[in-house]
Amino acid sequence: MFKKILIANRGEIALRIQRACRELGVKSVVVYSEADRDAKYVKLADEAVCIGPAASAQSYLSMPAIIATAEVTDAEAIHPGYGFLSENADFAERVERSGFTFIGPTPENIRTMGDKVAAKQAMIKAGVPCVPGSDGALPDDPKEIVRIARTVGYPVIIKAAGGGGGRGMRVVHTEAALVNAVQMTKAEAGAAFGNPQVYMEKFLEHPRHVEIQVLADGHKNAVWLGERDCSMQRRHQKIIEEAPAPGIPRRLIERVGDRCAAACKKMGYRGAGTFEFLYENGEFYFIEMNTRVQVEHPVTELVTGIDIVQMQIRIATGEKLPFTQRNITMRGHSIECRINAEDPVKFIPSPGRITMWHPPGGPGVRVDSHAYTNYFVPPNYDSMIGKIIVHGDTREQALARMRIALSETVVEGIQTNIPLHRELMADAKFIEGGTDIHYLESWMSQHKR
Repeated sequence: MFKKILIANRGEIALRIQRACRELGVKSVVVYSEADRDAKYVKLADEAVCIGPAASAQSYLSMPAIIATAEVTDAEAIHPGYGFLSENADFAERVERSGFTFIGPTPENIRTMGDKVAAKQAMIKAGVPCVPGSDGALPDDPKEIVRIARTVGYPVIIKAAGGGGGRGMRVVHTEAALVNAVQMTKAEAGAAFGNPQVYMEKFLEHPRHVEIQVLADGHKNAVWLGERDCSMQRRHQKIIEEAPAPGIPRRLIERVGDRCAAACKKMGYRGAGTFEFLYENGEFYFIEMNTRVQVEHPVTELVTGIDIVQMQIRIATGEKLPFTQRNITMRGHSIECRINAEDPVKFIPSPGRITMWHPPGGPGVRVDSHAYTNYFVPPNYDSMIGKIIVHGDTREQALARMRIALSETVVEGIQTNIPLHRELMADAKFIEGGTDIHYLESWMSQHKR
């Protein structure tokens, strides 16, 4: 086991990784920007080093500053969390080249999965079901683009090969709009991701977003830890996640889960990862793989009893997985609500000082947050300030516990999206389960938001 790990992130995930380290008896080094000087995890760390001003480019995205800090503090490994440099293959390479262990997949894995065209081709080879579309990047020839679209069938969606987070996508409903849409998406992709390649997929009209969590060690062992339903989204950003996905037959989940684990073995994957799918009319369609720990990993932890962050660390030390697929069991149901510092109607960020912070408690309730009374939410980063996660024997019990937890939560001084979550937990369609990825935006328009 490592003696000391550097945590190259901030916010609730920095605290989550720190807790995993403490439980394993590992010392933690936290890097922080000037804006995060008073963060809880900075105070709790064995060592904390300021690596730059508030701007991410000069702090959390500064590879030289992070690696230099690992050198001067004698850290042995670097955990990137999620976001920032977590899926940057160049960073993973520089970490390893500098003599440290990168707690995550190999740079090759990250590079392949970061290119959506390469990822899709790898999945097709591994037998993972994919959305019908172009075999690879779209050619420059307009006639060929039109031919591919006719084969796929309208509507189609044009996606940036290097995109992610809901950016670099354009839906096309007619042939007349196709070529122009492809050219615009190429230009945007080149500017935003440094990769102008785009590809085409069939646009599914009412899909759900279902993902499979995997763990793989460096010894060709891989397991999948059940699924999560992340369909409650606004502008492609998840706000509620749950496990298991309601209403999907287990045999279908097991079939796709086994293929994901087999794909990990085939490509020599290492660490935690998530296969993301669209699910429509009884079929799964692969869209991308995230080569890091997910924001929503706690719902899987609560239904499986497996600490995913600790497993990332153990795998990075070279340990074998301590369980096989037959040892993985799902118990009960878990739901997570992301708590954001934002206006619950207009979704405008609401940074500032929290004058009162009272998190919920009780049976089956977990709160992952770095916030506290008198904490100042900086305006420089993502608006998420925490997550409320509940577990129950049934989905009904989990829903009831989430309603209670949200009613007990007090956050004053700033605005949060807690009122929105309270409304959604009482919504008949959400209670029924199985809402698609467009449901939340449709619901908001009907509620005149």
